[in-house]
Amino acid sequence: MPESAHIPDAALTAAPLTRWQLADIDFDAIDRPQVVDDALAFRIVFLASFIETGSDLYAKNLIEYFAGDAEVSRWLRHSWQPEEVQHGNALREYASRVWPEIDWQRRYDDFFADYSRTCTVGGLEPSHALELAARCVVETGTSTFYSALAHYAREPVLKDLAARIFADEVRHYKHFYFYFRRYNRRERQPRRRIARTLLRRLAETRTGDGYYAYRQLWDGRSASDATAFEADYRAFTRSFGTFMRHHAPREMPIRMFLKPLQLPASLVAWLTRHNAPVYALWMGSAG
Repeated sequence: MPESAHIPDAALTAAPLTRWQLADIDFDAIDRPQVVDDALAFRIVFLASFIETGSDLYAKNLIEYFAGDAEVSRWLRHSWQPEEVQHGNALREYASRVWPEIDWQRRYDDFFADYSRTCTVGGLEPSHALELAARCVVETGTSTFYSALAHYAREPVLKDLAARIFADEVRHYKHFYFYFRRYNRRERQPRRRIARTLLRRLAETRTGDGYYAYRQLWDGRSASDATAFEADYRAFTRSFGTFMRHHAPREMPIRMFLKPLQLPASLVAWLTRHNAPVYALWMGSAG
């Protein structure tokens, strides 16, 4: 992928069929001087590695929630969960190669102790269709993020890894959206309720797993200094929002976010063409 090229918004409609394994990433080829002093890359790679590794717990919750549906449970257990775990393993390996002075396991354990208290089956949406719609929001966010990271990264191995994860996340979105459509044909959730679910899950990105993950990268200062931490976290989210606005595709997240609402094509086209208001709301949640 050329360094200056965005992953195109057309990626949403192009089905990524290839699968990859950890052995496909040439970690020995990492050009460490290109990335080791990049403070933003340091933070987002570590945060992503924590969050992707912790998604194993969310996957177990979803498998339990969809236990009565053999097809969905099978896909979650044999495709989505192992691929998410692989993302975490790959990002952990990358972070450990570039920043070996950071005790990844200790910091991850502290993150997981906080995160696991909030990630429960009881925290899922009250219906299967609504939970699948909420998952579409999460997959929209992750695919947009990894597209931005692939565009931003100068170091070739990180660029390649981000592009591979992006393709996985788009494919995951398609599965969740397919299952959402199937469940909603039975549940017939009102559009306004789906919209509230989408917006609520979007708002949760400010205080969810990313918030807990950032605590573990907070320069070793006292965790009891809540005011200082909150100010530092707000500064990070502003810089992350700038990163997303400069490097993320513009049309793709709008169309992905809107799809569960099944709006008229003309309205979707207008919103996509004008990049508003959904794009502004999405980027606002990032920063």
